[in-house]
Parts: sequence; structure tokens; C-alpha cells
Amino acid sequence: MPFLDHLEELRSRLIWSLAALVALSIGGFFIVTGLDVIGVLERPFHYVLPGQDLLFTSPTTPVIVTFKLSFVVGLILALPILAWHAWAFFEPALYERERKFIIPAISLGFVLFLAGIAMAYFFVLPLGLKFLLGFQAESLSPIITVDEYLRFATRLILAFGLIFEMPVVLVLFSTLGLVTPEGLRKYQRHAIVGLAAASALLTPADPGTMLMLLAPMLLLYELSIVLVRLVGRGRSREESPA
Repeated sequence: MPFLDHLEELRSRLIWSLAALVALSIGGFFIVTGLDVIGVLERPFHYVLPGQDLLFTSPTTPVIVTFKLSFVVGLILALPILAWHAWAFFEPALYERERKFIIPAISLGFVLFLAGIAMAYFFVLPLGLKFLLGFQAESLSPIITVDEYLRFATRLILAFGLIFEMPVVLVLFSTLGLVTPEGLRKYQRHAIVGLAAASALLTPADPGTMLMLLAPMLLLYELSIVLVRLVGRGRSREESPA
């Protein structure tokens, strides 16, 4: 396909992806209001501080919070569609064996994303809140607004979900020839430092939450090396003469 045709296809897929995101964000509004998503996200907070409610200081806060959560829900729902358009764009450049491997990898990526969200919601968020709200609790009393809490909770949950996508991203980079298993192993120490810095930026200031993100990141990095090696072997077999 000529270069300009590639750009045209990319533009078309970006438009369809954006349209899907907007449509599912509108659907996310009804999910947030109908299924009480805010109440679900508040449960870890009430687990740590039972009997205390989240507050807001502006009349527009409930509306703004609802629209922000609607976008987040729409983004999560749109991930399979976004992944499919990305796959359809890169699919002509892949070998037959890689095509058979990438589709399960994309499915695995969505499962890993949900696993990261579940780990953050059920395990990391309650422990992080317990540590942060318990620090200097004998001298300080918390006054937590709903917008600040939801910003904190959604940032932590999405950070875990996105980090769990590491194997899929590195496999995609390997199909484009940007990474190799040897390179990932060679620069493993540098990667550990980078992952530690990323976990510190994506999580609150407490070391416990940082380590709870860093540990699965290291495991996912090792899994990524294995998957990239499998993809590389498949490409070598396709390129070798019969």
C-alpha cells in the first residue's frame, strides 16, 4: 500500500476509534448514574473510615465528577474496539504465525487490564488508604472531598490496569522490530530502575503502594521477555527457506 494510503487508513481508524470512545462515554454516563459507580468506588474509603462521607465544596462538583467517571467507563469499554483497530492497521505487516499469536495476545491484554483494575480496587486501594489516612491520625482529622478522592482512586486503578498491559505493548514493539528479547534482557537493570521510577510517579507517596505496583511490573517484564522470544522464533521460521 502506498504511504498516503497508509495515512488515509490511519486517519479513518482514528476517527472510528474516537467515535466509539465518544459513544461509549455517553453510555458510560448512564452506567455511572444507573449503577452507582461512585458508590462502588467509595467502598474502599468507607472500609477505612466507616461512617464518614465524602464532601464537595462546589455546586458543580457532582456534575463534573459524573462526567469524568463517564469518560473513564467509556474508555474501559472502548478498549477492545481500540485494540481491534490497532490490530487491523498493523495486521498486513505481520507474518501468518504472528497473526495467529497477536489475536490471543490482544485478548490477554484486555484480561490483564481487568486483572490490574481488580488488584488495585480490592487490594492496593484499601491498603493505601489505610496507610495514608492512618498517618498522624492522632493529630490530624481528614476532610476529603469527593473530587479529590475519585481523582486519587481512578488514577491508581487505571495505573495498575495500564501497567498490566506491558506484555502486549512489548510484543507489539517486537513485531515492529523495535525490541528484541536479547535487548530486554541486556537492559534489564535499566528497566528495573525505570519501572521503579514509574511506580513512584503513578502511586501515592507511601512505599507500600509503590512496592505493590513494582512487584507485578517486574513479573510482567519477565513475562514480556518470554512472549517476545516466542514471537521472534515465529518470525525466524517464517523468514527461513522451506
